[in-house]
Amino acid sequence: MKVLLAEYASRHDPALAPEGAAMLAILKKSFENCGYEVVLPGSGDFGAEIELLAPACDMGLVIAPDHLLARYTQILEQHTHNLGCGFMTAALCANKVQTEKILQAHGVPVPAIATSGKRMIKPVKGCGALGVRVSEGPVGDGEFAQQFIEGEHLSVSLVASRVIGDACAYFTGKPPLVLAVNHQLIKQAADGSIQYLGGETPVHPAREAEIIEMAKKTIIVLGGQGYCGVDVVVADKVYVVDVNTRITTSLVGIAACMKEEIADILVEASKGGGPNEVHLAGSVRFDTQGKVLRL
Repeated sequence: MKVLLAEYASRHDPALAPEGAAMLAILKKSFENCGYEVVLPGSGDFGAEIELLAPACDMGLVIAPDHLLARYTQILEQHTHNLGCGFMTAALCANKVQTEKILQAHGVPVPAIATSGKRMIKPVKGCGALGVRVSEGPVGDGEFAQQFIEGEHLSVSLVASRVIGDACAYFTGKPPLVLAVNHQLIKQAADGSIQYLGGETPVHPAREAEIIEMAKKTIIVLGGQGYCGVDVVVADKVYVVDVNTRITTSLVGIAACMKEEIADILVEASKGGGPNEVHLAGSVRFDTQGKVLRL
């Protein structure tokens, strides 16, 4: 069987290319280990490449920055079976303001909107830590500002199962599968800009059960499917600060510890199935270049 792995950044976004290449390498190896023939787009127009290649593939997955994910996933879904999040949910989660309004309405703690003082200023539609900064300065076009929360930066990597109908995907009732809780290595520069440098996985913080339940609730509320990452800051509450309905860099570390193949998990989840737990051996530190150090 053929699978199309349509990874955008390694060919089209120099700033994110190392992370994109690292995620693609993990996925490609896993699908090949499971007996799939992997098809990759060329360096031409990304959407046109998906449209050309997807019809000859049995399934496919788009890995792209959040603000582009929905556009290219929609093209993929028109031609083959999607292993990732549906394009409508991807479009919603690309808008961080709308996402946080929905989460807040469902009782998920998120940082409050802030109009003055020390704040986290973010692009409304951004990817990772790009454009994120701590500042007391003005908010630019296409940005918004949140309350600055001092706390522990963690993420939860999950895979949500779904069922494909004639024209839709919907939550099956099977709880999202937790792959790991990850520590995030975040650096703040002198100018307040934030940089994500990688992390450590798996970790077991004191409030692990609460963190996991909040991440699961987040994905269920938003209708996430496939691989998702939920970023949190743990302070007086577990605050959800970002939701990624796509493969994240944490997979680089998780795959080095996980006995199961991520390819098998994604395929089974896309059909409404998959395991109820995964098995991790040891822990690792990983960076955004794809380097892994076993601890």
